[in-house]
Amino acid sequence: MMKAFEIYLCERNLSPNTTRSYLFALAQFNREFKKVTKKNLQNYKIWLIENYKPRTVNLRLRAVNCYLESIGKASWKIPLIRVQQKPYLENVISEEDYNYFKSCLKEDGEMFWYFVVRFLTATGARISELIQLKVEHIRAGHIDLYSKGGKLRRIYIPKSLQNEALSWLGDKEQDSSFVFFNKYGERITSRGISSQLKRLGLRYGIDPLVIYPHSFRHRFAKSFLDRCNDIAFLADLMGHENIETTRIYLRKTSTEQRLIVDEVIDW
Repeated sequence: MMKAFEIYLCERNLSPNTTRSYLFALAQFNREFKKVTKKNLQNYKIWLIENYKPRTVNLRLRAVNCYLESIGKASWKIPLIRVQQKPYLENVISEEDYNYFKSCLKEDGEMFWYFVVRFLTATGARISELIQLKVEHIRAGHIDLYSKGGKLRRIYIPKSLQNEALSWLGDKEQDSSFVFFNKYGERITSRGISSQLKRLGLRYGIDPLVIYPHSFRHRFAKSFLDRCNDIAFLADLMGHENIETTRIYLRKTSTEQRLIVDEVIDW
């Protein structure tokens, strides 16, 4: 059951993270309900709602629905729950804090982490995409990857970042292979990056709530729209299948909303 589903997911070219997540959800369903029946599927949905946040519930339901497709029971798919979107973005690093953070890293000689932050914010790459970056990609000025749905996505590396990174790599005498390794000489993991960024953010007095890899991807999108109001182009750059996903970046962050309210309302 699990092996056949894993093969099905691989054939669909889903990302490693999505594959792991979907396999986990199916294993969870099997553990709790043993057998795939319409009743058990509905009970699983109820159990998820009682134990998890809405976004997690929908992620697990998508996984089980994908499994139902794989066994020819697409008609049994479970409807997702409606997630109320907040009218603002939460926990996105400000452009000021981003500039301060990267400046501190550079001044302290933390060049590895400087470039982690720079690449995340200047390319809009997901953390799973960043760790696939090679010197050859920087030299070419872009990296081509397949998105979750099997669609080819090109991540562009801005010229200024390209030149700066090549200079750094030249000083290290590195002219090939992956860019970001851990202290053991192995390709760094998403978790390794996340935990270290938190520690560095605390070192420089930045709110830890805004220091996480996806926050820099959000910053990329917000800063891009501030300078180029082309949401369709941004959707392509972000690798979004649906432009509606990108529209969230038209919203203000809660901090920006607060500042506008304080400045505008004087009655």
